[in-house]
Amino acid sequence: HLSAQYGENVDFKEFPECKILRSPVFPDWETNRDFKGGDKDSLDEFVNQIHVKLPPLAVIDSINIEYLSPVNYDGFVIRHSKGDKNKYIKISPDIGICDDCLTELFDPDDRRYRYPFINCTNCGPRFTIIKDIPYDRENTTMQNFKMCPLCQAEYDNPMNRRFHAQPNACHTCGPSVTLENLYGKIECEDPINKAIELIINGKIIAVKGIGGFHLACDATNDSAVKTLRERKHRTFKPFAIMSANLEKIKEYCIVNDEESKFLQCVQRPIVLLKKLNRNLISESVAPNNNYIGVMLPYSPLHYVLLDSPLLALVMTSGNISEETIVVGNDEAKLRLFSLTDYFLFHNRDIQMRCDDSVAKVWNGCQIMLRRSRGYAPHPLDLDFSMREILACGGELKNTFCLTKDNHAFISHHIGDLQNIEAYKYYQDSIEHYKKLFRIKPEVIAYDLHPDYLSTRYALDQKDIKLVGVQHHHSHIVSNMAENGLNGKVIGVACDGTGYGTDGAIWGCEFMILDQANFERHGHLKYVHLPGGDVSTREPYRMAISYLYSVFGDKFLDIDLPLLNRIDSKKITLIKRMIEKQINTPLTSSCGRLFDAVSSLINVRDDATYEAQPAIELEMIAESNISGIYGYNIISTENKYIINLDDMFQEIISDLNHKVPKGIISAKFHNTVADFIVSVCEKLRLESGIKRVVLSGGTFQNTYLISEVTRRLEKKGFITYFHKRVPTNDGGISLGQAVVANYLEC
Repeated sequence: HLSAQYGENVDFKEFPECKILRSPVFPDWETNRDFKGGDKDSLDEFVNQIHVKLPPLAVIDSINIEYLSPVNYDGFVIRHSKGDKNKYIKISPDIGICDDCLTELFDPDDRRYRYPFINCTNCGPRFTIIKDIPYDRENTTMQNFKMCPLCQAEYDNPMNRRFHAQPNACHTCGPSVTLENLYGKIECEDPINKAIELIINGKIIAVKGIGGFHLACDATNDSAVKTLRERKHRTFKPFAIMSANLEKIKEYCIVNDEESKFLQCVQRPIVLLKKLNRNLISESVAPNNNYIGVMLPYSPLHYVLLDSPLLALVMTSGNISEETIVVGNDEAKLRLFSLTDYFLFHNRDIQMRCDDSVAKVWNGCQIMLRRSRGYAPHPLDLDFSMREILACGGELKNTFCLTKDNHAFISHHIGDLQNIEAYKYYQDSIEHYKKLFRIKPEVIAYDLHPDYLSTRYALDQKDIKLVGVQHHHSHIVSNMAENGLNGKVIGVACDGTGYGTDGAIWGCEFMILDQANFERHGHLKYVHLPGGDVSTREPYRMAISYLYSVFGDKFLDIDLPLLNRIDSKKITLIKRMIEKQINTPLTSSCGRLFDAVSSLINVRDDATYEAQPAIELEMIAESNISGIYGYNIISTENKYIINLDDMFQEIISDLNHKVPKGIISAKFHNTVADFIVSVCEKLRLESGIKRVVLSGGTFQNTYLISEVTRRLEKKGFITYFHKRVPTNDGGISLGQAVVANYLEC
């Protein structure tokens, strides 16, 4: 009896050895889980070959062998998988089209020529079409498509690349594409060719893909892109784009070798690439940004759509901003009618909506910013065993995490839990994962913020152990789990919002911690957050708050452009709120510090999407600037408090001396990096710890993470940063789960 603990994308029926097993010399039976039968020598050779002849996407975690008495089977058969209610298997993510299928797709002599749903055992939809395990056709959204004789013959033949490929189909028997508008179906010979023609003529098309709809238009057509922005109420937030091949991408972006590999990997994430100076892509695609999120096609439908003169398509999530991505045809007509001119539908249902993954290359490493399609639900394998735990995640960029054995199943990107629809999607996704992976949580971990919907979800569950985990503790432990760290570390967590144990809004935190406990040893000096969350949309509020913190009410006497730009009544109101402490919680947020400086130097006074002021502040920072601003680190009550009064006075002096904003931005970034290193040095002196673990959304800032790691390593620290798990709130569910596991063991 041979049983494999298999990793990503492995199906025993995909192994070349199955072709050997087909012969009468080695009779066997096989399902989607394990092999049984054969003499010892044959099995030994078979096991050796498994390691050598893996399918293209296969990873074997471990193999367990038990020798049993022979059973007299008389031939090789594929037996129906038993629906063991307690046993789980790892489920493959959706995988980009393979080279073999791509060749067939554009071969006029192939029977699947230009068939937009071509797939095989090495590629195609998986997670988004699976209803339950085992992964057999009747448990997928392909169950209603009966294979034609030719497809069935491929499916039954172990020598064929489509042997037991569950989504196997063709023009004759599989899903099909239609083009529609609000009034019904558009009669045309080829719906995809017609869609291409419409896009070239400036139209917007809602395209149904693998994990949901995209809104597509010509990325070189400024008018079309602006129209899409107006309809979607998305003023500045960058759009992602898709090009047919790497050569086209290199016409408008700089692509290094590691980025090239990342773009072409089977997961096909959106990769952030630096723009070339030439204006081939509409500036409205990613305004005020030096980067564009670019991806290569991952479905055959995309490839056929881009088999055209189009340089690039805008491919942004098919939803109204801040809502969940649309997946159903009827749902699309209801929710996208005001955004699109036409719909490119297909009739294969999407079981689980799944947004595109987003990543970048930094310091030669592939860095995940949003872990979703192509990666989820493949688990992160940990160095220790976990109880069955549900970690609920945060409010923004939500993911949840379910754990079992040494596996952490971090969900695909759920998004911001700020409306009922998103909350229902969140609840449904949790139930789906629990069913797929046969997990019955014994413990639920949640964020301490009382108003998060994820927290309310946890508190609504009955008869189960609940564990609250501090936000920044979760951040650091997430990094520790990813990097296999144990024992005490210095943790630096920098982000926008995290509920503190003292009721303040934390966000620039220095801790000494392990998986179970943390001690807070430093933070930014508290300032007021006027209006609470409103300050995230109106960053000038934080500029005024810092000015009041430094100068008191005398800040009104300073000759500052900010005070002339903002309505004096608003300034007076904010000043009174701070003085009377009305709806002005205290914060040590690094994100709000970036907001304050961005507004103070007239980069961004309002925010139309999360972190916009900080992103635009980073974009203008000049390179090769070494200067920093002044600051003080005050030791009090076993904590180091970072006081930035000197920095703000010096920034104002630079403004008065007409120092370019790009230089001010660079000096500000250098200052943040410098005080992070300074506090770490003090903590090392006290504790002897030299491992520094970095986490939090602020470390998505390439300038900052580069400066922080460079300076720390120069001082002899060992630094750890996120790669496979997002450093933003998309990663905290993993940390919550690990903390809860250590607390409850």
